[in-house]
Parts: sequence; structure tokens; C-alpha cells
Amino acid sequence: MDFWRSIWRLWPGLALSVAITLVAIALEHLEVALLGFPWIDGLVFAIILGTLLHTLIGLHIWLRPGVDFASKFLLEVAIVLLGASISAAAIAGAGLPLVATVAGVVLISLLVSYGIGRALGLTDRLATLVAWGNSICGNSAIVAAAPVIEADSDDVAASIAFTAALGIIVVILLPTSIRLFGLSQWQYGVVAGMTVYAVPQVLAATIPAGAVSTQVGTLVKLMRVLMLGPVILLLGLKSGRQAGSHLSLKHLVPWFIVGFIAMMLLRSADLIPHQLLSPLNDMSVALTSVAMAALGLSVNLRTVLASGGHVLAAGALSVLALAVLSAIALMILPV
Repeated sequence: MDFWRSIWRLWPGLALSVAITLVAIALEHLEVALLGFPWIDGLVFAIILGTLLHTLIGLHIWLRPGVDFASKFLLEVAIVLLGASISAAAIAGAGLPLVATVAGVVLISLLVSYGIGRALGLTDRLATLVAWGNSICGNSAIVAAAPVIEADSDDVAASIAFTAALGIIVVILLPTSIRLFGLSQWQYGVVAGMTVYAVPQVLAATIPAGAVSTQVGTLVKLMRVLMLGPVILLLGLKSGRQAGSHLSLKHLVPWFIVGFIAMMLLRSADLIPHQLLSPLNDMSVALTSVAMAALGLSVNLRTVLASGGHVLAAGALSVLALAVLSAIALMILPV
């Protein structure tokens, strides 16, 4: 009886989140039909639509249980499934210098971006989310870090919204660096992989440059995604220390990060059937989209816009810092 009562409480908010997700997917498909690829990711559409609905109409109390469930638990499941998209063999095959350089750039960028956010007056949690999104993998890093630091939905929505906007600008402007700086396809692939937020955006930025740029850019981007697990563990350690002298297992090793790493190891050991890899990735994207719609439904746009100027400035300066670090990396790496 309790089980069915819980389901009854969850389904209205879940149904609304799914409906918003379907509209967001339709908008992304429309972009592809008109432009050839999505400039704005379906995840971003989902959170924007959810936020607009809450801001303009409000959110009834009987919708909240399902919305909360989708924005938290479904999101954590999506992060676990994301691990199946990464193979340790592909990372190792790129060579130690490239792997070490990408890891170094990510760690330095995290510190620099966080410092920029704090200097501009962002709270500790919001500065952390902006730094994670900028330095690792955009939306995925933000939503993975949020439950570890117990960030509220307004901070998550603000960081995702402005990180997404900056990501689009980077995709549009980045190809000009090829002629401006005389970059080879390999060099441009490294720069794109280190600076562009999402894998689809990496493809959009590199496909016009050539197959080598696309392959290198995608590989470097996956290396950044691989950093998600280790840095979230470090973030859990930091959060545990701030919460008190005792480090809880929940803060230090969130269950979904353990699952993420386990899925990556299974993929690396070739224990996941190849025919399941694409469906698992699709399921991760779908669950994340539903979670983003639910997250948007819990946000009032007025609150987000109130801190927008500082968030946008922090994100823009962080992108510039990451571009500089990428340029330095090119000078270090052997061609």
C-alpha cells in the first residue's frame, strides 16, 4: 500500500517532467533539421522550459514530490550510466603526455575558475559549480557536483544556463582560431577538446576542420569527462571537511560516483555488450533531460537572473583562462 501511495505521489511531477523533456527533444530535432546540428542542447531546452513554466505559472504542491525525485534520483542514475561511454583503453592509447597534460589543465582550471568566481562575489557553492562546468564537462559536471556539495536548485540552474550560453558562443568563435593562429588539425582538436563543454558541441566545432580534428577533439573531451570521478571524490573530501571533523561516506564517495567508476571499468574490461553501449548512452541522456526539466520546474527565473551578471562574468573569464591554459598545453605537447 505504501509503495502504491508513493507512486501516486510521484507520477504527476514525473509526468510533467517527461512532457517537458519531449518538447525539448522536439526542439533539438528541429534545430538539427534546420541547421544540421544542435546549437542548443536538449538538456538546456529542458531546463529553460521547466524554469519558464514555474516562473510564469508556478508549481503546485502536489507536483513537487515527482519533481524532486526526478531532479535528484533520476539524475544520479544518469551519471552512473554515463560511465559506460568511457573506455580506459582509449585514454591510455592517447599517450601519457597528452593524458597528463589534460589532467593538469583540468586541475589548474578548476582552481583558477573557482578563484575567479569567488573574487566576483559568487557563493562557495555557485563558484564551485561554475568551475566544475567550465573545467570538466559542462552540464554533466555541474549536475554531478551539485548533490555532493548540496547545492540548491537556483545555483544549479544559474550555472547550467550561463555555462550553456557561453558554450554556444565558444562553438561559434573557436573555428576562427585555425586561421588566426595557423593551427594544424591535431592542434585544433586539442584546443577544441579542452575548451568546448559538451561532446556534441565538440563535434560541431571540429567537423568543419576535418576528421583528424574531430577524432582528437573527441578523445581529449572524453579525457576531461574521465576526470569527473576523481575530482568529485576530492570535492567530497572538501565538503566533508567543511561539514565537520567527521567525513561521512556519503560526502566522500557518493553512490553514483562509485557506479560511474564501476561502469567505466566494466566498459574497459569489455564486459558490457557492444550492442548495449548506445542504448545506455541514450538512456543516460534521456534521464538527464528529465532531471533537467524537473530541476527547471523547481526554479524561479527571477532568482536566477538576480545573480546572472556575476555568474556570466565568472563563466566568461573562466573560459578565457581555459583557452590560455590550452594554448600553453599546445606549447608543451609534442606535435
